[in-house]
Amino acid sequence: MNNLPEPPRQAEAEEAAIRSALTLEINHRLRSARIVGRRAVIVAEAGDLSDAARAELEAAITAALLPLPDIDEVRVALTGERRRRRLIAVGSGKGGVGKSTLTTNLAVALARMGRRVGVIDGDIYGPSQPKLLATEGIKPAATPEGDKLVAIDSRHGVKVLSMGHIVSSGKALAWRGPMTGKALSQLIDADWGETDLLLVDLPPGTGDVQLSMLSAHKPDGAVLVSTPQDLALIDAARAGQLFEQGEVPIIGLVENMAGYACPHCGEISDPFGHGGVEKFAAALEIPFLGRVPLTLATRIAGDTGEPPAAGDGEEAAPFVAIAERLARWLDTGKI
Repeated sequence: MNNLPEPPRQAEAEEAAIRSALTLEINHRLRSARIVGRRAVIVAEAGDLSDAARAELEAAITAALLPLPDIDEVRVALTGERRRRRLIAVGSGKGGVGKSTLTTNLAVALARMGRRVGVIDGDIYGPSQPKLLATEGIKPAATPEGDKLVAIDSRHGVKVLSMGHIVSSGKALAWRGPMTGKALSQLIDADWGETDLLLVDLPPGTGDVQLSMLSAHKPDGAVLVSTPQDLALIDAARAGQLFEQGEVPIIGLVENMAGYACPHCGEISDPFGHGGVEKFAAALEIPFLGRVPLTLATRIAGDTGEPPAAGDGEEAAPFVAIAERLARWLDTGKI
């Protein structure tokens, strides 16, 4: 008779196998996933769901996991606890690296995955999100109590608030540091409805807005954006140091404007270099989230308020790939 002890269970591998069988939206709700004997035991958040939606969620989890090897039974516990809204900063060390465009497209891609996403335009002096999300000229309403702004719904399924919605278009702001910090807090503390994820499009650098956010609204993580050339990478390193000093996890780096395809001959050129951000990330042992090419179509889409990630074209693919890595980090803490 074989009395050899059973091999120890590989908890991380088992959880990874379970998560890989579930959709990103379901993964977003998972609080724990383990295998006991031949039974999968799942705990998921469902405080925002109706009874019918809770039943659908439980059925979807069961149907996805029963075909897995070593699982004969699935038990699902749905909690009534509402999820805490999470804050992700998107920053850069310098301007002109495409950070706002990346923020917009990540938000739209995540919304298409089923996330309830909002965008805060933290660039108080140079707001871009009203144009990028086609909400120019719309003024935010106030809550009935009059103490909060109400986030604006864009046509891309993403809520948004910006100083560009409050201050008249083209008007210059001459505010000192404390006022910019108060303005950012007003946007973050607004009524965001059922939104459970906010992306903050920060201004370039490491100034008052960043410091105010770290002290009053510490982000859950930060995504850094840079173009490949050395000058931009030096400034990105400074931005990364600021987040590290504030004990904000750096989720990863994105290389933007990585190559330009000539619309006439198709030849790829690299006006800003190529691969610098990926090498930089490897040297600092920071995850590399992906690269976004420089294309005329992406620039035109930004000017017209039609983010590429809202469609299924070639220009959407890089943003979707990066959004999937960000979603994985949100769900598991790993890329």
